[in-house]
Amino acid sequence: MGDNDDADPGQEQEWLRESDLINGGLILIGVYMVQPFLTAGLLDLSARICVVAFSVSIPLLGALVLVNRRELSQHRATRSRLVVWARVVAQNLALVGAVAGFWHISWIAGVGMLTGGLMAVSVHAAGYLGLRPDQTPTAQ
Repeated sequence: MGDNDDADPGQEQEWLRESDLINGGLILIGVYMVQPFLTAGLLDLSARICVVAFSVSIPLLGALVLVNRRELSQHRATRSRLVVWARVVAQNLALVGAVAGFWHISWIAGVGMLTGGLMAVSVHAAGYLGLRPDQTPTAQ
């Protein structure tokens, strides 16, 4: 998003709304996953990874929600590399936190979350790339 200056403005607005939904959802997941650890005594490694990953990602995701609000009101996406890197760091740390949180419950659940998360990113990327303005729709 934002790399193509000829991008359809309507599509760019939709990507911004989608990004807002993703970031807000990750904040919610992080708050729920970290909550049980707030009153816990000693945390094992997976619980500590979960807490630390979300402690970095939640504020970044919050800042990205605010940036998205501004982008939507201005009807254009920022070209800032800092915002792009913040998105990559925040969303990846949220995935690490979710995997670690599920791993704390069961290593099988952690592997499932990692597998599902990577598949979800792949599906999202394939859908995003399939809707680029320079692509023509294909009949199926």
